[in-house]
Amino acid sequence: MSKRILGMIAAIGLAFGAVSTAHGQDSVRIGWTAWSDAEFVTKLAARILEERMDQDVELVQTDIAPQYQGVASGDIDVMLMSWLPGTHSDYMDKVGGDVVNLGMLYDHAKLGWIVPEYIPKDQISSIEDLKNDSIREKLDGTITGIDPGAGLTRLSKDAIEQYGLDGYNLQTSSGAAMTAALERAAKDEDWIVVTGWSPHWKFGAWDLRYIDDPKGVLGSWERIHAIARQGFYQENIDAATMLGRMWIPIDDLQAAMYEARESSYEEAVTNYINNNGDRVEYWVSGEM
Repeated sequence: MSKRILGMIAAIGLAFGAVSTAHGQDSVRIGWTAWSDAEFVTKLAARILEERMDQDVELVQTDIAPQYQGVASGDIDVMLMSWLPGTHSDYMDKVGGDVVNLGMLYDHAKLGWIVPEYIPKDQISSIEDLKNDSIREKLDGTITGIDPGAGLTRLSKDAIEQYGLDGYNLQTSSGAAMTAALERAAKDEDWIVVTGWSPHWKFGAWDLRYIDDPKGVLGSWERIHAIARQGFYQENIDAATMLGRMWIPIDDLQAAMYEARESSYEEAVTNYINNNGDRVEYWVSGEM
């Protein structure tokens, strides 16, 4: 019987190194964090592995740092959300010798700081503009962030320091909390700056724009890769090969993420598989 989502106890156990390292043949343990792109891609891969390849799948939800640790130690088979070359470079510097890169899942990803379009561009067009005292007051001295362990959080802390944004606080919590804060602000057209990335469903929900990062602190274009534990390819070549062939155009991914937000990830996954039969067949069989 397939196990779709491990409970909180398993995720906590993983974070403290308490999860068994036993691996059964043709079983796949996929780590993921509750970011909208990762959730869709992970659940899409799990559905294909289960329904098309008769694989048993466990989804292990935990923070990003324990995911890298879990793959490196063998507690997790694979993660589908490694942002390279910049965002997750610190994690890869630590575990790169203990993991295997299966390949790129999608490209043209981007990180940055985002504001709603109703904030005038002549007021905020660049991170440099946040130094203005009146701008800081309108923003309550707050940059709304995501998970404390995320690469984007680390880069945002660097940006606050390098741009000399004295008096600002990077408010960390989660991706869901960030979008909830954005929704509240947009409802009343309050001013807000959030840390964000593409692809994300929020660009389908509100009119948003990235603000310039002239120092390039937040990096440039990124690629998202599948990262596996050592030995996974040899022990489960069919699953590893499928994940290595998996690639999604970012526009398709972003549309599916917005659909998932409006309905459910399960429904969006079903529709994506039904509407992209040739692509999914190639992932599974390698045949065009």
